[in-house]
Amino acid sequence: MHTHDLEELSARINDVLPQTQCTQCGFSGCAPYARAIAFDNTPINQCPPGGTAGIKLLAQITGRDFVPLNPENGLEIPRHEAKIIEADCIGCTKCIQACPVDAIIGTSKHMHTVLSDLCTGCGLCLPPCPVDCIDMILAQDSGWSQEQALQARQQFEFRNMRLQREKNELNEQRIKKSQAKHAQLSAQSGHVDEDTARKLSIVEAALARARARRQSI
Repeated sequence: MHTHDLEELSARINDVLPQTQCTQCGFSGCAPYARAIAFDNTPINQCPPGGTAGIKLLAQITGRDFVPLNPENGLEIPRHEAKIIEADCIGCTKCIQACPVDAIIGTSKHMHTVLSDLCTGCGLCLPPCPVDCIDMILAQDSGWSQEQALQARQQFEFRNMRLQREKNELNEQRIKKSQAKHAQLSAQSGHVDEDTARKLSIVEAALARARARRQSI
């Protein structure tokens, strides 16, 4: 297949994955797994949230034979969702940073809460919690519809855009700070001693790195 055809196949595969971004498949998210199936012939039975029904869909799309879920990737179980034991929460924000769909809200040193309508049940918030105050409970709606998958995908994409925007803003702040420092040191260039020259060199190197980061985005 040509690259264009493989890209289309990857997109079709990603469209039927559950978009929980749980990483149980061994990849960093649903889209990378879809791409690996299309481009690298990765097995189609590595997605526990999709389960048997998902594997059947992937078999139809890829033209491969159905194979049971690989137990090494996990088991097919009813959908669960995260619930924070609020009395034990210390407000560390680690679970917020780990959630791939921004389903946890709260601020530093304040109690956090899970938005159950957005939680995909991925469980990625559990490992970073330092006080073990998160439980995975059976969701009221144990199924996972295509509409829910679409919402999760949109939330995941919105989060990635937000993180990229914040990264860009941080880079801009660093550049402005370095430029201000560079201007200050340059103003002293008429009587540059060894220490000032060293600082100027460091700032110029920092500016170069910041510009390189901005160009790579």
